[in-house]
Amino acid sequence: MFDTKVALVLRDDLVLWQKLNVTAFLTSGIVGGRAELMGEAYEDAEGNLYNPLLIQPVIVLSADAAGIKKIYERALARDVRMSLYIEDMFATGHDAANRATVKKHAASEMPVVGLAIRDERKLVDKVTKGARLQS
Repeated sequence: MFDTKVALVLRDDLVLWQKLNVTAFLTSGIVGGRAELMGEAYEDAEGNLYNPLLIQPVIVLSADAAGIKKIYERALARDVRMSLYIEDMFATGHDAANRATVKKHAASEMPVVGLAIRDERKLVDKVTKGARLQS
């Protein structure tokens, strides 16, 4: 059991490739710069090595546009650090362009399609209230 919880929230109207893309990017944001979240390398019976994985489970949730905006606002209000993916990023092709497109928006106008947080379990539950399990 972990004292923390990792939750991703995706806007529910995304098509499958977008959901998968956003999930990958948001997860990388959670583990980036947090070496303690990475486990050890995997090894099979023949000695082949595989990359380490995140040490704790990730819950993937969904919400409609109004719901994800509310979750985003709750995270901001509680100073919860988050990974963010906005609609404009689907049209960019690299990291610098992604950062530039986020920089163009005020928080109140952010076109959020996905976010990820890792924090104390109860806080994550409060912030993500109203989201449902991704299906």
